[in-house]
Formats: sequence, structure tokens, C-alpha cells
Amino acid sequence: MSHEIVHRHLGGLRGTLEGLAGESERIERWGVELATRLRHGSRLLAAGNGGSAAEAQHLTAELVGRYRGEREPLSAIALHADTSAITALGNDYGYDEVFARQVRAHGRPGDVLVLLSTSGRSPNLVAAAEAGRALGLTVWALTGPGPNPLATAASEALCLRGETPSVQEAHLVTVHLLCEVVDRVLAPAPRGVAGDVAEELVP
Repeated sequence: MSHEIVHRHLGGLRGTLEGLAGESERIERWGVELATRLRHGSRLLAAGNGGSAAEAQHLTAELVGRYRGEREPLSAIALHADTSAITALGNDYGYDEVFARQVRAHGRPGDVLVLLSTSGRSPNLVAAAEAGRALGLTVWALTGPGPNPLATAASEALCLRGETPSVQEAHLVTVHLLCEVVDRVLAPAPRGVAGDVAEELVP
């Protein structure tokens, strides 16, 4: 066998990850801002559809639990994880509203809303972004190639080029990178060491 499928897939992923590496400043800045807000009582809301829902839930699980080292639990909610709410809202208001209505219920000014979509064209995520910004949330979108409607609706977007599987895999890397920064910012300072880690990461 030539392993053509494997090499083609990994080649595509490599190109997308190279684009992600070019977003390092944004990822680090987002991670510092997220850690700072969560430490001061704000929360993270996250959502996606299909595989992107799994990525969003991965992010919230790492924050409520832990990524690497021990730290305090952080408030993070995956909006698609409550099946009763999702089915009730879908039935009563239509699927385009299943996330936006939850954002209006749970979101408060100062919270962060992270929305993941490989296409950037999911109407329910665009509606959630619009609802979040109207309420004073900071809305970050992780999408595939831009421009796209979700990137436009968000406060800020990280748009990656590549085929859908490569973009989705790079989104998982992005989730882990955000958690790396959050953990570093919130890690207990060693005895005798002063200063905020956030100041090290962002000039």
C-alpha cells in the first residue's frame, strides 16, 4: 500500500497547523483574557454543532476540571450539552434559536462566548453570536476559511484555511493551547516569586 490516504490527510493538517502557528499572538492573548475574566467571576459559554460540539465540550471540561496542573475549577458551560433544553428549544423556537436563547438566559456582560464551526455558516451559531454581543459578551469564533457569517458576527475570529477535517483537528489544538495559557496564568506562584504571569505573556 502507498499510504496515500494517510499522507494526504496529514499533509492537509500540516498546512492548517502552519496557519494556526501564525495565530500564536491571538491565542496567547485570548488565553490570558479568558483566565483573567474567569478568575474574577465571569464565565465561559461554548457551543458548536456535531464534531465542533465535541470540541466545545472538550474546552469546558478542561476548564471545569483541569488541563495539566491543579488549579481552582472555572465556570464553563457547553450550551449543547443539555439535551432537554436543546430539544425543547428546538421544538418550540426552531433549531436556529437553540443557542441564542441559552445565551440570553445565561450570559452576563463580561462573560466570554466561544463558538466553533468549520464552515462559519451555521445559523444557530451566528444567532448566538449576535445575541451574545447584544448582551455585552465577548464573542470569539473558531472557524474555517474566512470571511464567513460567524466571523463577521463575532467580536473576533480565528479563521483557518484547510479542509473540514483539518480545521476541526486544528480547533482541538487551539482548545489545548488556550488551556495551556489559562493554566500558566492561574498557576500558583512559587514561594518568593512575585508578579503576575499574565504580565509575562502580554507586554
